[in-house]
Amino acid sequence: MIAHLRGTIFEKHPNQVVIEASGVGYDVQIPISTYTSLGDIGTSVSLRIHTHVREDALLLYGFASAEEKALFERLISVSGIGPKLAITVLSGLATRDLIESIHTGDVLRLTRIPGVGKKTAERIVLELKDKVAAVMDGGGKTDTRAEPSGPVLNSLDRDVVSALQNLGCARPAAEEAVRKARLKGTEENFEPLFRAAMALIR
Repeated sequence: MIAHLRGTIFEKHPNQVVIEASGVGYDVQIPISTYTSLGDIGTSVSLRIHTHVREDALLLYGFASAEEKALFERLISVSGIGPKLAITVLSGLATRDLIESIHTGDVLRLTRIPGVGKKTAERIVLELKDKVAAVMDGGGKTDTRAEPSGPVLNSLDRDVVSALQNLGCARPAAEEAVRKARLKGTEENFEPLFRAAMALIR
């Protein structure tokens, strides 16, 4: 099993990065928090990897911190939650906020994440409430990079819209959410704008 991957960023998108190592390109699915910590294409990167084996595929999920990976692995242990939804959950809330929501049983906050209904949120709380304390001691960190802002969809806005679409949101709803998030207060970084927009999608 692949547990760690170090190489050069060959290609990157919200929720996905292709890492070239020894001439091989590895397609790795990632949460938004990891995406915002990545450097530019051509720079080196080191990710913790969870390898998910299916009958028809071998999938890699990458994380910038041990804390993110540990939380991901706890999420996929919950009945009815697969890796794809776990990545969506990790993208929907900052790691510390997600841990706090689970620990305090904040079902309403969890249901604001696309794809997470009330029953799923309740299962997450029920099955993980007593297990997330250990994750709280992790040292995950996220770096953000400034992008130019504007009144309508600039490059940062388009990246956020793309990330929302990757999580299952329709493009019109994603664009509207980004514009509303801008009206509430212009964000100059990807992750804060993404989370503000996601909170506006119902």
